[in-house]
Amino acid sequence: MLIRKLFKFESAHIVRNCSSDRCRRSIHGHSYKVEVLLEAHTLDHGQMVYDFGLMKGTIKDVIDAFDHTICYWDKDDPEYIRLSQQFSARWIALPVSPSAEQFARLFFVLIDAILKLTVMKNGEGDVTLHSVIAHETDTGYAQAFRDDAYNPRMGDIHLQDIVFSEQVCAEWSDPQLYDKLLAGTPLVNPEVALQIKV
Repeated sequence: MLIRKLFKFESAHIVRNCSSDRCRRSIHGHSYKVEVLLEAHTLDHGQMVYDFGLMKGTIKDVIDAFDHTICYWDKDDPEYIRLSQQFSARWIALPVSPSAEQFARLFFVLIDAILKLTVMKNGEGDVTLHSVIAHETDTGYAQAFRDDAYNPRMGDIHLQDIVFSEQVCAEWSDPQLYDKLLAGTPLVNPEVALQIKV
C-alpha cells in the first residue's frame, strides 16, 4: 500500500548548463511541491502505513529548510556562491545542480536517511520510501525512485555534501537535527498508549 504526503516551499536557483537561456543565466524562483510516497505491506496499530502526523516532524523540517532559500550547485562560480551567502541568510549548497530531477533525488536521500534512523513505536511494519515527486511548476515535475536516488551516473548525493546555512539550521525545531542525521543518531517516534488492544 502507498500513502502520499504533500509539502510546499518557495525557493530560488539557477540551473547551469540547461537548454533554456532564462533558466541557466538568471536567478529565478519556484513554488515547489514535494510529494513523499511511503510504502508498506502491513499496517501499524492505528491501521495506517505511517501516521501523517509523524511526517509533520523531521521530514517536514527537512523539506521546510528549503523554504525561502537560494539553492546553488557547489561547483558554481565562487563569486556567485559568495554573493548568494552574503545577500541571503538562508542558502543551501548542493553537490548537484538544483534541477527538479536533482531535488527529487536529494529529498529521497534525505528522507530515506530519516526513515532508516527512525525508531518506530506504534507497530509500524516494513515502512519504506517508495518515491519522491518534486513539482517545480504546476505542469512539470520529476519523480525519483531508489535506483535513481543512489545512481552515481546521475551525480553522487551524500548527506555530508549538503550544506545548510546557519540560519536554516537555527530555525529547525531541533537545531542539531542535521548533525544527528550525519552522526546516525536514532530518531525516536513517540510511545503510543493503545486504547484498543488489537
